[in-house]
Amino acid sequence: MTTRNIATREEWLAARKELLDREKALSREHDALAQARRALPWVKIEQDYVFETESGSASFDDLFGGYRQLIVQHFMLGPDWENGCVSCSFWADNFNGTILHLNARNISFKVISSAPLAKILPFKQRMGWTFDWVSSFGGSFNEDFNVSFGPDHKAEDTVFYNFRETNFPADEAPGASAFAKGDDGTIYHTYSTYGRGLDVLNGAYAYMDIAPFGRDEVAEGHKMGWLRHHDSY
Repeated sequence: MTTRNIATREEWLAARKELLDREKALSREHDALAQARRALPWVKIEQDYVFETESGSASFDDLFGGYRQLIVQHFMLGPDWENGCVSCSFWADNFNGTILHLNARNISFKVISSAPLAKILPFKQRMGWTFDWVSSFGGSFNEDFNVSFGPDHKAEDTVFYNFRETNFPADEAPGASAFAKGDDGTIYHTYSTYGRGLDVLNGAYAYMDIAPFGRDEVAEGHKMGWLRHHDSY
């Protein structure tokens, strides 16, 4: 490990105050973006989605569990996959302790994958997770929210992901979506984010970003080549 930019405490404090001004500006911009996000128009959900859960078949309305808001984490685990995506698992390691706090703010949280529940549950048990993870297998939910591209997908195929036509290396992709229930029970899609938009939802990354060497991600095929399932380090 090397050091750099060695300074006196006074020099460090001056540099830190200068950076603080930039951090405060970013915080204000973040607040403005959050307000703009909340101001997005809502789109009515027309499809009668059905999901497979540990308690049996469930409607989209059931996923709200009595709350007015629902956040869905789109987890990459396809019907033919043997294990869940390593990157999605990195995010999922943050979920267990968060959900009670979301519930306290009238928000339900569900993880959804296109794999059958019989494939989801053994991996969930292996990872020691307790959050609700449901299957959209046999339905169009994942395709409708642009996170599943079908079993015949090839890396060079053009797909619609992150609100643009692009190539994606796998037949499943990550994302997060938010929904709200109107006074009459109508369900609306309010927001989705994909790709780097998910970074802010990962607490481990937030801590790495204040560490001296940051994320320190060295490309090993791709920038997250260092990552493993938490039981495989």
